[in-house]
Amino acid sequence: MGGEDQQKPLLRGPPSSSESYGYQRRTGTVWTSIAHIITAVIGAGVVSLAWSIAQMGWIAGPLVMVMFAGITVISSSLLCDCYRSPDPENGLIRNHTYVDAVRLNLGRKSVWLCGLFQQVNLYGIGIAYTVTSSISMG
Repeated sequence: MGGEDQQKPLLRGPPSSSESYGYQRRTGTVWTSIAHIITAVIGAGVVSLAWSIAQMGWIAGPLVMVMFAGITVISSSLLCDCYRSPDPENGLIRNHTYVDAVRLNLGRKSVWLCGLFQQVNLYGIGIAYTVTSSISMG
């Protein structure tokens, strides 16, 4: 009649301030996030902007850049909605990585496909930045 008869909740409550599920406590502010966004945009834009406009022209170049900006906004919005589950505002489960969100929402089979796409994408981006920066320097 000890502790075996007690019911346990299916989901844990929100973590206390002392526990962080093995992850570092986030200490970022609005200003640090703005600095990271500016750094990412300038880093990607400076390397490829002039070359891409020169290759596509003054009409298609900016249109393609606006199209990619729209895709980035939609992707970022979807990722933000998947950060906390099951509710984006008050969810009890925090997905620390993209693969965690895929595992929770789409299942274990999709994790392998997602991981493969992520790795291929990182490899392709590395090659693209290397080629673009060497062409730009030349």
